[in-house]
Amino acid sequence: MQAIILAAGMGRRLGEYTKDNTKCMVQVNGVRLIDRLLEQLSKQSLNRVIIVIGYKGKELREYIESTYLSTLTSKQSTLQIEFAENPIYDKTNNIYSLALVKDKLQEDDTLLIESDLIFSDRIIPMIAENPYPNLALVAKYETWMDGTMVRLDDDQNIVNFISKDAFDYSEVDAYYKTVNIYKLSRQFSQQKYVPFLDAYTKAVGNNEYYENVLRIISLLNNHDMKALPIGNEKWYEIDDKQDLDIAEALFADEKDVLRKYYGRYGGFWRFPQMLDFCYLVNPYFPSKRMKDELRANFDTLLTEYPSGMKVNTLIASKSFGVSEPYIVPGNGAAELIKVLMEDTLGRTGFIRPTFEEYPNRYDKNQQVTFEPKNATYRYTADDLMAYFADKEIQQLMVINPDNPSGNFIPKNDILRLAQWCEERNIRLIVDESFVDFSENYANNSLLCDEILEAYPHMAVMKSISKSYGVPGLRLGILCSADKKLIARIKKEVSIWNMNSFAEFFMQIYNKYEKDYQRACDKFVAERADFEQQLRQIPFFHIMPSQANYFLCEVLPPYKASEIVIYMLKQHNILTRDCSLKPGLDPTKQYMRIAVRDHEDNARLIEGLKTFRK
Repeated sequence: MQAIILAAGMGRRLGEYTKDNTKCMVQVNGVRLIDRLLEQLSKQSLNRVIIVIGYKGKELREYIESTYLSTLTSKQSTLQIEFAENPIYDKTNNIYSLALVKDKLQEDDTLLIESDLIFSDRIIPMIAENPYPNLALVAKYETWMDGTMVRLDDDQNIVNFISKDAFDYSEVDAYYKTVNIYKLSRQFSQQKYVPFLDAYTKAVGNNEYYENVLRIISLLNNHDMKALPIGNEKWYEIDDKQDLDIAEALFADEKDVLRKYYGRYGGFWRFPQMLDFCYLVNPYFPSKRMKDELRANFDTLLTEYPSGMKVNTLIASKSFGVSEPYIVPGNGAAELIKVLMEDTLGRTGFIRPTFEEYPNRYDKNQQVTFEPKNATYRYTADDLMAYFADKEIQQLMVINPDNPSGNFIPKNDILRLAQWCEERNIRLIVDESFVDFSENYANNSLLCDEILEAYPHMAVMKSISKSYGVPGLRLGILCSADKKLIARIKKEVSIWNMNSFAEFFMQIYNKYEKDYQRACDKFVAERADFEQQLRQIPFFHIMPSQANYFLCEVLPPYKASEIVIYMLKQHNILTRDCSLKPGLDPTKQYMRIAVRDHEDNARLIEGLKTFRK
């Protein structure tokens, strides 16, 4: 068997990364794509490796000859490497590159590989050792994928190659993406592929793709080519800068992997089949019917301007039952947090551990911090009043339930704290983004005119993303009977601070309130079951929680980072190592684990059970 690597392309979409080198010379985490590929091929018993070069071909050839054709090590000398040159790489596509080596293609069974790929070490043995002579590696379609798609029959025969023009989003559940790694038998190349390649290029030209020839052959219904799905094996095709960034996270080594994932702050839908147990959203809302209504209005919402602040304030008032002068909607709670903290002056009380966005937005010299001195990070309203009684603060920040501890102060006690703050002229800021996950949630919110008016020094923040399961909409609200505060914040944010999708969500929400209540009830039951399952994990100590996550102490001798890395690498599940979070005991190890739906939670539990087995 031999390997043919197509490496003639210019890689324009990679910008400065391919200014002086072809795509396969791009580094992913410090390793060139060509080095990684040749290292993987060196572990196979190949008669030769043929590399078709073009753009910056001289530099690529010199690099490979100096690195792999020397006698530096016995491993390197096992690779017999040949080159073929595409002199018109800028006027042709990969069909011409392959046509240049069509004679060599007919001399041996061949692994055909495109050079802009990165994939796990198990991929090449998977296809090389499979007994079927003609194979295409394929992956189940994901939204990030572009390029050649195929359809399979029940016997994994490729029955059609889907062109870009024929791609139909309503049929994506049946699509597979070619990984651009093929195995072609010598007989197939001689009798089918090369004759069709000659005819196709003669009829259509050289500015085409070699997959088009396979598509024509597949239409003959003789099932020459089978597909081999790669399952959960990692791979990525690097066409542009974003692809490179994602590949660096997917294939990061252990010392960098968490930094690369955590530093993205979301966007994990780009990572195939990964379960995100870091970010915190309601797994049971919106309902299917609500999503269908959003989809039905997609074209209009995409192409029309949203309303300005005045209208969106009215809609938010209708949706959440707070009078217009008392409410301001935001582009996520994050926008409102920034503006609110910039409006805040004087010494401010914080509770740690907590959601760091609030203290991060505030002068460190003006922060007064309370830390509960117990193993589970529980505290009460009385604890806060006792601690801050002599601290001369102008504001007090309370997240309820708190993040990451899950600590919850009952509503009556929060109102006692609010009265205590009123008497001392202290602004109380309560973030109740997670309150709808608490038991008896329907009676725990502070968002009503009567409560806000009774405590005008209180401001209540709520992230709609979390409770309502719509983080992509970027929607949050801030409410207070302090009309001057609300008016100032409205002036600070952009007149178009919300998109049309978020506006429409608020517009239709009240039709789906009963669905939301059922979702919250279902969540509370699922959290109780999940907590019971987590308590069976021997290396965890689970803190009680009224939110949609659990703070877990990782018991010695294990470290949170090794569990997080294991779950990511072995099970494609991302969890949060929060051991370094301010306010947590620095001598101990901690993880925060979100609550998802029952199926996802079960997958997490099964993965944890295999750790250190």
